[in-house]
Amino acid sequence: MPNDKTGEINVNVLVVGCGRLGRRLAEMLDQNGDDVAVIDSDPLNFLQLSDAFSGLTVTGVPMDMKVLQSAGIESCDAVAVVTPDDNLNITVSQIAREFFHVENVVARISDPARENVFKSFGLRSVCHTKMAGDAIFASLTQPWEAKYLTFGTSSMAFHSRRVEPDQVGLDAKHLPCEENEVVLGAVHTNGTVDLCRPGQALPLQEEDQVLFARVVD
Repeated sequence: MPNDKTGEINVNVLVVGCGRLGRRLAEMLDQNGDDVAVIDSDPLNFLQLSDAFSGLTVTGVPMDMKVLQSAGIESCDAVAVVTPDDNLNITVSQIAREFFHVENVVARISDPARENVFKSFGLRSVCHTKMAGDAIFASLTQPWEAKYLTFGTSSMAFHSRRVEPDQVGLDAKHLPCEENEVVLGAVHTNGTVDLCRPGQALPLQEEDQVLFARVVD
């Protein structure tokens, strides 16, 4: 990744943290053809990277400006901060945004209560605790497995709930929803799907599965 003309390191994506999540992300980016650099304070973590990984590894404290520079942050397009420490992730994310002017910065957080802290600093985050909780809840309480899709840096969950006997005949759009949840439509027993459309009623039938969607983070 060194630039022969300038001597600088060219990095598309910098991954801060080489735990299980950081390794997985770095390997995915590397396989995608991105120029990847990974920072971690423990060099032993780099030994867990795949033999096929062709990116750069840098040992050092992630919030150290010189360590970040040696990993090529000044030329990178995006930074993913995925250490297990929420406070460290906030600090490194701010450094990447404020000092190195990287616009595309995404951080991992474990505590859902800290999402507002990230938002107050204008930082984007992914809360794996909330995503895992939603997935387990769906597996326990809903007959069909929830599906997740990511758009930009936001993840959406899609799941279903069976129509209750007292809901048969009601318009699907009028069903009660959880916070930040919307009704998408209904799956009928014959396998067909009807979507909720503006100005058009969707009466629910017995044994229907109602489709819901909501933003996870």
